Amino acid sequence: MQQNILHSFTFLEDGIRMWFQWNEQRDYIEATWNCGYFLATCFVLLNLIGQLGGCVLILSRNFVQYACFGLFGIIALQTVAYSILWDLKFLMRNLALGGGLLLLLAESRSEGKSMFAGVPSMGESSPKQYMQLGGRVLLVLMFMTLLHFDSSFFSILQNMVGTALIILVAIGFKTKLAALTLVLWLLAINVYFNAFWTIPAYKPMHDFLKYDFFQTTSVIGGLLLVVALGPGGVSMDEKKKEW
Repeated sequence: MQQNILHSFTFLEDGIRMWFQWNEQRDYIEATWNCGYFLATCFVLLNLIGQLGGCVLILSRNFVQYACFGLFGIIALQTVAYSILWDLKFLMRNLALGGGLLLLLAESRSEGKSMFAGVPSMGESSPKQYMQLGGRVLLVLMFMTLLHFDSSFFSILQNMVGTALIILVAIGFKTKLAALTLVLWLLAINVYFNAFWTIPAYKPMHDFLKYDFFQTTSVIGGLLLVVALGPGGVSMDEKKKEW
């Protein structure tokens, strides 16, 4: 449950921001896309209702799959509307959010099957396995944005350790330990670099760091899902059991 709360953070924060920055968001979309007042208002309203409504459904454990599909749509819509498609860093972070949603979908499938716990099973379903694989691979894209390409010893060490952990999670080897290590690493980086509470609210950097903070927190929630659920069937950890 805690990981679901964390994963919902960025959608909750962004939905609330749509309410408090209604005019600014509407004017930005209207000016950027020249789509008119009505369509720009519909865009803001869809983001507000879609994100807050999706979070309520996920946190209450009702219609989780529909909520995830709705939030997938919000991510895709924002990627186009805010031109994130052409910003590699933000694109990878949005894809990482999508990875967390895939893992949430996989978890919801597990809960659905638990109702038939007494019925013999033919094994884990392929869709769930590949959701977990896709979720793991997309989640680690967040860490690609944290690599620093300079010659300092600390940066080189951080890049080497980070890359090793990313690979371990992606291929599903020592997955839970690697994912938990990434959680701790990302948590430290998030608190240190995205400390929006130290910036006055009227400065643009406050909103930028706040968005980054909650987005990173959501990815932490996704990684905690990896720790809780394991890597799934398409992983080296699972294959080791067959050797």
